[in-house]
Amino acid sequence: MMQVALIGISAGAATALLFASVASGSALSVPLFYLAPLPILIAAMGWSHWAALIAALAAAVGLAAIFGWLFFVAFMIGIGLPAWWLGYLTLLARPAAGATPDGLEWYPVGHLVFWAAMIGAAIVIIAMLSLGSDLDTFRNSLRSGLERMLKMPARAPSGPDVEPSRLIDVLIAVLPPAAAVLTTITSLVNLWLAERIVMVSGRLRRPPPDLAAMQFPVYAPGLLGAAVAASFLSGIVGILAGVLAASLLMAYAVLGFAVLHMITRGINGRPFTLGGIYVAVFVFGWPVLAMSLLGLADTAFDLRGRIARRRGSSNPQT
Repeated sequence: MMQVALIGISAGAATALLFASVASGSALSVPLFYLAPLPILIAAMGWSHWAALIAALAAAVGLAAIFGWLFFVAFMIGIGLPAWWLGYLTLLARPAAGATPDGLEWYPVGHLVFWAAMIGAAIVIIAMLSLGSDLDTFRNSLRSGLERMLKMPARAPSGPDVEPSRLIDVLIAVLPPAAAVLTTITSLVNLWLAERIVMVSGRLRRPPPDLAAMQFPVYAPGLLGAAVAASFLSGIVGILAGVLAASLLMAYAVLGFAVLHMITRGINGRPFTLGGIYVAVFVFGWPVLAMSLLGLADTAFDLRGRIARRRGSSNPQT
């Protein structure tokens, strides 16, 4: 237990330093800030979820001692508890004869991806509600914050020909769903990095997941459909539903990439095909919607199962 506590405190110190690096204002501090959950996830996967919980609490207490107790709450909600929960789920397993060589059925990787999307949406929704519980208050608070950040003069309360900044208007509309997508991606990248790091160290108990065979929970399509439908509602409810829909669509994009990896097996020039698609998504952004549609199509029509049966294989691999 002493080793777990020491690992947790050390991981918490690393997390706190990564989180606080954003205060320096340097360009390098931004990627370091997004890597803040990584030490907590490493502690969880390499030792136990208790080490991760100690790390989250140690980081939160350290930040609170320096910046104030508001940071304790903000850190625990935004980074500490989400990273601990994902780490806990990663090591969740139950006995199942024949499931894997170790006789354990591990928590499905598709469910982990789905949880990352749900957590990403929840973090953004909590942040939005902290700015205002109604649409006007939220937009005014976000506008004021963006104007201060961009060092733009505040808008006059009234008067003819006083045009709001188009950039601010666009940011107000785009930021909530974009923040949800970014939070989801950050969680998934940190999960992947933590798994790779712990695997190299030889402490990873969970076998490498079969990403191409991932499946989402059965209720996932219904939840996505409800979120998309609710996003057309007026008021703050529509904005919050749009945040959830954006996160879930990002999760389905990950599923789309899993489908792509499976269906391109055995195709000549596969690395160039996959590389070109990844580059297109990274450079242009919008092709990720095509990957979301591919993931949804697989859910509806079982594309991987049909292709596997056609190839005479019932166990697609990456």
